[in-house]
Amino acid sequence: MRGLQTEIRQVHVTRYVTPLREGGSLPAIAEADDNFLYVLKFRGAGQGARSLIAELIGGEIARALGLRIPEIVFALLDSSFGRTEPDEEIQDLLKASVGLNLGLHYLSGAISFDPLVTRVDPELASAIVWLDCLLTNVDRTSNNTNMLVWNKEIWLIDHGASLYFHYAPENWEKKAETPFVQVKNHVLLPYASRLEEVDKRFQAILTSEKLKGIVHWIPDEWLGENSQQAAETRDMYFRFLEIRLASSKIFIKEAQHAIATRL
Repeated sequence: MRGLQTEIRQVHVTRYVTPLREGGSLPAIAEADDNFLYVLKFRGAGQGARSLIAELIGGEIARALGLRIPEIVFALLDSSFGRTEPDEEIQDLLKASVGLNLGLHYLSGAISFDPLVTRVDPELASAIVWLDCLLTNVDRTSNNTNMLVWNKEIWLIDHGASLYFHYAPENWEKKAETPFVQVKNHVLLPYASRLEEVDKRFQAILTSEKLKGIVHWIPDEWLGENSQQAAETRDMYFRFLEIRLASSKIFIKEAQHAIATRL
């Protein structure tokens, strides 16, 4: 499951297994027509398609950088799906999510990451902190690490809270160049002592071509009401990532300052 995916597979959801109540967007475990289980993120949830876009971009950038991410798929929900669901809240969610949703391969038997139990070497910690600064991911704290340990390795999950600029996209160019002050709450920050070395390596990996390829995967129906709006919004994501990548020294400096403040 490592390395940039050459394509995003599409599956049809066949069975709603169980809700994951701890997620703010009401994700669920569901089975698809390939007989695999997925953690399903619904476009009809409160944060809408933007959280799916952040999940897709964040997950595939992480994969491109060599970090472990469960396979991401597009999950097609038929209009007839969920009619027999007795929970009215879930039934409303399923009705609002007809069409393409997003799923992550379910890592059966995985356990939540605990920094007191699992040691993280400085290079990996720096890579994850750098990624979350790039993505402005506010959701990797000690209260909610969004990391799993599976087969004795760390896997990253849930990037839906990333790229929060898209909820208020005014002046997004300037927002791309801002520090990420929330890094002070990152669970791995105390171990991230190699941010500059990681930055040099990741700058070489995340070429414009690679970023364009990742952003190109966003379905038009998640981006706007028509093809022109979808193209403009897709370009906004691409240019935001390019500007933010070019401004990495800004968020690295903020992270280093946060480390020094913690000591």
